[in-house]
Amino acid sequence: LFVVALLPALAFADGHLPSEAEVETAIENYWNARNNNDHETVAAMESQTGFFGTNSDGSFHKPMAIASAEDWKKNMVGNKGNLRVVYPETTEIAEGVVYARYYAEGVVGMEGDVSPYRTRITSVWVKESDGEWRVKSIHFSPANYGGTHKTQSSDFDD
Repeated sequence: LFVVALLPALAFADGHLPSEAEVETAIENYWNARNNNDHETVAAMESQTGFFGTNSDGSFHKPMAIASAEDWKKNMVGNKGNLRVVYPETTEIAEGVVYARYYAEGVVGMEGDVSPYRTRITSVWVKESDGEWRVKSIHFSPANYGGTHKTQSSDFDD
């Protein structure tokens, strides 16, 4: 009887909540869109009420912004990066709020100047009023083999 009572708790432990699995899928979709310069999808996957970002280059936190496809297109012009998500972990911290952490690794840079890249990422995803999961906050921190943000001129635009 004890084991039968414990089974529901085990089923929801270690990333088995539907929200956690949905956010893992959203993270993969977000990075696929970034890798493919799909600016519309990237912008649509960031919170429609504002997004907070912090790069791994040691710069200050970026101010809250509402993303647009045009902003992403400007930010990613010439981008030849390709990153994959490694070791994603997601945890529902409140109803409609999921904390995620993972590594992104691959190559980043501009045409003719790409280099290996690995960074740790933490993010907070929220289920917005339309029922879609969107990233509300993302923080990159350096990891091994060079892992800092490759500064671009658009990093200095407000």
